[in-house]
Amino acid sequence: MATYPQDPGAPDVAYLSFWRERHLCTLTTLRPDGSPHVVPVGVTYDPGARLARVIASRGSAKVRHVVASGPDGARVAVCQVDGRRWATLEGPAVVRTEPERVAEAERRYAERYGHAPRPNPSRVVIEIALTRAMGRG
Repeated sequence: MATYPQDPGAPDVAYLSFWRERHLCTLTTLRPDGSPHVVPVGVTYDPGARLARVIASRGSAKVRHVVASGPDGARVAVCQVDGRRWATLEGPAVVRTEPERVAEAERRYAERYGHAPRPNPSRVVIEIALTRAMGRG
């Protein structure tokens, strides 16, 4: 089976362009029993910081799964697909609550998706420290 690795800090132009288009993505976390929990999300990709960001509500299952993994973070993956193009980013995720980090994630979300996220006083950001990237942009 062919693999299509990318450097998460320096992806090729087509791959990065694909991540800048408006696409619904999925986030995969693991439940306490080890089964996958896959949900639709908006994702922003910052190769310069080697981060992917997902805004979420503090009480959501995805946030609870990441927090339950402890301070070293939870191994997660985000993915998007459009026909024959696809992209996956992986790495350990942590939940950040600092207002400046949440605001930066909201700003990037608005830039990618063309509108500001709805107001949410319980908003946090899941930050994924990217260790692997693959796909075809």
